[in-house]
Amino acid sequence: MDNLITPLEGMKAQIAQLAERIDLAGKTRRAEQLEAQSAAPEFWSSPDIAQRTMQEISRLKAEVEQWRAVSMRIDDALELAALEEESLQDDLTAEVNALRELVEHLSLQTLLGGEYDNENAILAIHAGAGGTDSQDWALMLERMYLRWTEQNGYKVEIIDRSEGEEAGLKSVTFSVKGDYAYGYLQSEQGVHRLVRISPFDAARRRHTSFSKVELWPDIQGNIEIEISEKDLKIETYRSSGAGGQNVQKNDTAVRLTHIPTGLVVSCQNQRSQGQNRERAMQILKSRLFEMERKKREAQMAVLKGENVNAEWGNQIRSYVLHPYHLVKDHRTGAEDGNTSAVLDGRLNPFMESYLRAKVDHTLADPSAELPEL
Repeated sequence: MDNLITPLEGMKAQIAQLAERIDLAGKTRRAEQLEAQSAAPEFWSSPDIAQRTMQEISRLKAEVEQWRAVSMRIDDALELAALEEESLQDDLTAEVNALRELVEHLSLQTLLGGEYDNENAILAIHAGAGGTDSQDWALMLERMYLRWTEQNGYKVEIIDRSEGEEAGLKSVTFSVKGDYAYGYLQSEQGVHRLVRISPFDAARRRHTSFSKVELWPDIQGNIEIEISEKDLKIETYRSSGAGGQNVQKNDTAVRLTHIPTGLVVSCQNQRSQGQNRERAMQILKSRLFEMERKKREAQMAVLKGENVNAEWGNQIRSYVLHPYHLVKDHRTGAEDGNTSAVLDGRLNPFMESYLRAKVDHTLADPSAELPEL
C-alpha cells in the first residue's frame, strides 16, 4: 500500500499548506462572527445589508466545508491504506485518483484570491473592424462562452444584444452568475484574433478577424458611486430580442451614455423601461468602479516600476483555423490544437494557465510575436 500512502500523505501536506495560504481558520472565525450577528433582534432592520451578510455566511460555510470534506476523505483513505488489505486496493486506487483531482481543483481556487474574484461577472463582446467576418467571429465567441458556462454550471442572463446586418453580432453583453465567475473569466478580457478561410468570401481567401472581450465584476448593491443626472444621456428604444408583443411595441430598452467618460450601457432584457434603466445603471456603476480600480492598479504598478501596458489593441489569444489548427494564448504560451473543442467551450486550461502565470508574475506581453501563417 506504500504506493497509495505516499501520495495521500503528500496531498494531506498540500491541503494543510493551501488552507494556511487562504487563511481557512480566519474564514471559519468570520463565518461564526457573522452568524452571531445574524441572531441579533435588529439584524433584519436593514434588509439589503442582512441579505448580503447571509450570502457571505453561506459562501464562507460552503468554502470551509469543501476543504474539511476533502481533508476528511484523505484521512479516511490513509486509515484504510494502513490496514494493508489487498481487497481494498482497487477502491483505494480509485479514491486516490479522485482526491488528486479534488486537491488540484482546490489548489486552483487558491489562485482566485483577488478582492472581487468570487463575484458574478458581466462579459461583453464587440466585433472589431472587418465587417461581416468580424461580426461572425463575435457570434462564435458568444457561443464559446455560453458553452463554457453550461459546462461549468454557471447561469447566464443576456442583458443586451445587437445583431449584424448580414450575419453574426455587432455586440452582446451578458451576466455570468456563479462561484468565482469573475475570477475565472478575467483571463478572457482583451482582443481575440481569428484566422480562417472566410465563409463570406466567394474567392475563398484567408481573412483575419478581431473581436474585443470586456469584463467587469457584477457587484451591484455593494458599489457606492454617485452619478449625476446631468452627466447622463438617456435614450429609449424598442427591444430587439424575444419577449412577446409588449417588447416589440414599446420603447422598453434603455441606453445610458456617461458623458464624462463616454461609457455606453444598454439593457433590453427586462420587462419594463424602469427595470431596464435600473439594471443599466447598476452596470454603469460597475464599469465606472472597474475603470477606477484599474487606474489605481496602473498607478501603483508605475510607482513599483512594473511594466504596464494599458492598450486594448494587443491580441491576447489567436485562433488559427487555416492553414493549420491552433489556439494560442500569447500571455502564457498555452496552446491547444483541437480548435473545435476550444470553440465548443474548453477554456479551463487557458484560464488555469493564466491564473498560475498571474500569481507567479510570468505573464508575457500580449504584443509578443504572433504565430507564423
